[in-house]
Amino acid sequence: MAQHREMVANIRRGDTVVTQGGLIGKVTRVKDGEGELEVELNENNRVRVVRGTIAEVRSKGEPVKD
Repeated sequence: MAQHREMVANIRRGDTVVTQGGLIGKVTRVKDGEGELEVELNENNRVRVVRGTIAEVRSKGEPVKD
């Protein structure tokens, strides 16, 4: 559990993540105070995801430019 907490705490914009539900996407916004992330599934779909539901960080990406 400690490894999972550390992984979730270190998620940044641009990372490719997998949710526990099996969705794969790129993190476009990190909401630190709320415990949520915005994940882009494709160019037309973005979803809000609770940090704790991230199962895996596939790749650490370059931060997305504003």
